[in-house]
Amino acid sequence: MSTAATTATVTVTGMTCGCCVNSVSKEVGKIAGVTAVDVDLATGRVTVDSAAPVEPGAIAAAVDKAGYQVTAD
Repeated sequence: MSTAATTATVTVTGMTCGCCVNSVSKEVGKIAGVTAVDVDLATGRVTVDSAAPVEPGAIAAAVDKAGYQVTAD
């Protein structure tokens, strides 16, 4: 029995530099079960890989803690 990995993608506003990317990556990476975080500064897209589905609210809360906001797509 294997656990299927899942991927979630959100759009984040307010990021302007590499430090912003690092802050978002660090906070989102703290969510239980998250295995990888990819932040694209140019598009504002944050892709979260995890062992099990992550609640969208948990991602939004982590982004907020980093000082940014998730936008509705």
